[in-house]
Amino acid sequence: MASLSSKTNLIRKRKHRKAGSKRKAAVVKNGTTPKFAVHKQTS
Repeated sequence: MASLSSKTNLIRKRKHRKAGSKRKAAVVKNGTTPKFAVHKQTS
């Protein structure tokens, strides 16, 4: 049976590795800024 300390350390390592992965995947998929129409000058 694993000790409480080793369980805790494993959980922390896993959380550290996983941190931000959803956000990073979303940035790769959609880019960092929302799409918008380019403003053209009218004259």
